[in-house]
Amino acid sequence: MVRPTHAVVDLDGLAVNYRTIRALLEAGAVGSAPRIIAVIKANAYGHGAARVARALEREADARSALPPMLACADIEEGVELRAAGVKAPILVFGALSVSDLDGVFAHDLTPTVSSPFAARALDQAAAARDVRLRVHLKIDTGMNRFGFRHDNLRATLPAVLRSPHLVVEAVYTHFGTAEDRAHPLFERQRTRFEAVRAAAAELGLAGVWWHAANSAALLRDRRTWYDAVRPGLLLYGVAPPPLDPDLRLRPVMSLRSRVVAVKGMRPGETAGYGGCFVADRPLRVALVPAGYADGLDLRLAGRGTVLVGGVRTSILAVSMDSMVVDVTGVDADPGDEVVLLGPQKADLIAARDVAVAIGTVPHEILCRIGTRIERTYNS
Repeated sequence: MVRPTHAVVDLDGLAVNYRTIRALLEAGAVGSAPRIIAVIKANAYGHGAARVARALEREADARSALPPMLACADIEEGVELRAAGVKAPILVFGALSVSDLDGVFAHDLTPTVSSPFAARALDQAAAARDVRLRVHLKIDTGMNRFGFRHDNLRATLPAVLRSPHLVVEAVYTHFGTAEDRAHPLFERQRTRFEAVRAAAAELGLAGVWWHAANSAALLRDRRTWYDAVRPGLLLYGVAPPPLDPDLRLRPVMSLRSRVVAVKGMRPGETAGYGGCFVADRPLRVALVPAGYADGLDLRLAGRGTVLVGGVRTSILAVSMDSMVVDVTGVDADPGDEVVLLGPQKADLIAARDVAVAIGTVPHEILCRIGTRIERTYNS
């Protein structure tokens, strides 16, 4: 039994986007195209990590290619993927210092070493099991999040590289402002990472592979492609604003509901908690059973729109379990489909447009779609 408000995940569209990214890399690479590390953290940006991961594996198998490497946020996410039957290599980005490290070894995960503490913990755990563990080393080039400081590596790396139980397979960084062409941090980070690469042999990092590009950097600067790229948003059919690439991407998720009631409002009457909306003219409004408990932002009131019968209608008020939309002049009746995210007829409510309207990022729009929203899959 599916609630009126539900999400539809287009796995065929996901495959199309993967192929589009692959084609872009093959056309623009000097030499071999970089490997794709598909970012499926946070439940694949709300799309369903297990189903997305298996779809990506099928896409790679159909093309007789190596399976893509997948990336998740923590060990627990990686364990869930393995429990769902995912076989592809899985990179764990962070949170090792507070996690149960058993999952790394029991489920063949590739952890990130981003601090001396994490390195010691993994070294001790690997030594106790008498194994050699492949790891990726993260460098902090200016985001001041996870990673070894780029300007202190000669002091911090020797202890990591001396470990007989840790094998550094790759080195990476993360850009904090790749989508903002006016911000100087991107170029500073890129230059710092290049300096680390130039000193790789001196630092003891010979023979590793390198990755840095998220979706925005992938689109913006081919110099950041290195040996692998890490698309997240692009896989799900969303280009990070304000970048506007000439790529045929398909939005993978749509969020749909139904009109459950239609009524009139007189001038001066209010809708929503706190009387947040006041009618300035006679209106015909529809009630839709989707609200902030489903992940819809309160800021959509007065800023966001939905599609009813292919017509854009304004969101007037958002409550916990419902919203009120303006259907004045629109042929709308109880039972009619409402699209909150995705296409309907000739129009499209795009995640990036919703994000711009309320002053956030598309990642948040997708990730906030609530757990009580049932996902159905078309493939």
